[in-house]
Amino acid sequence: MTEAVNILTDTAADGMNAVIARRIAVLRKGRNLSFDELAARCGVSKGMLVQIEQGRANPSIATLCRVAAGLRVSVAELVAAGEAADAPVRLIAPGQARRLWHGPKGGSASLLVGSDGPDMLELWTWEIQPGERYEAQAHPADTQELIHVTDGTLALEVDGTIHLVEPGGSAFARTDRSHAYACAGPEPVRFTMAVAEWSHPRSGRR
Repeated sequence: MTEAVNILTDTAADGMNAVIARRIAVLRKGRNLSFDELAARCGVSKGMLVQIEQGRANPSIATLCRVAAGLRVSVAELVAAGEAADAPVRLIAPGQARRLWHGPKGGSASLLVGSDGPDMLELWTWEIQPGERYEAQAHPADTQELIHVTDGTLALEVDGTIHLVEPGGSAFARTDRSHAYACAGPEPVRFTMAVAEWSHPRSGRR
């Protein structure tokens, strides 16, 4: 049976909790936002925000997305460890990608690189082991994803319909609705994902 996974950031090994805590505190205070005001903006409870800033919580990827939206920054900015945000080029060295999910059977998701917000472009690399499943909440309106599978078979579920993406295959998905990713075969599935998330709906634009 495929196991539904609550995606949690994998922060214990690399000090990511501390990085996220500092960044959120600096951004929140820089915008003169109270915990109550930020909670109202992002839909995350005040208690959770306090725990995150104190480094006592492992926020899910969905929670990080909500907090980033409330602060009008990108997830990449929340997990940055001092990189210059205004630099025309930012290089991420091998091994420096931010791993933000670690599955119960060894799967992982790492944010390779991302733009500044509030409009966000992100590049991710994923590995999902047999039996693992990532159930994602709907992203903001008009969020789009491009996926390319390099190994294994991906079961991409959008609005309750499952689409199989074979090795070497690619997919486009609108993920402003319920969606999920799972390994559809006996071998791990590995894929690269580009995500475009907009601060304002872009329906009807070209």
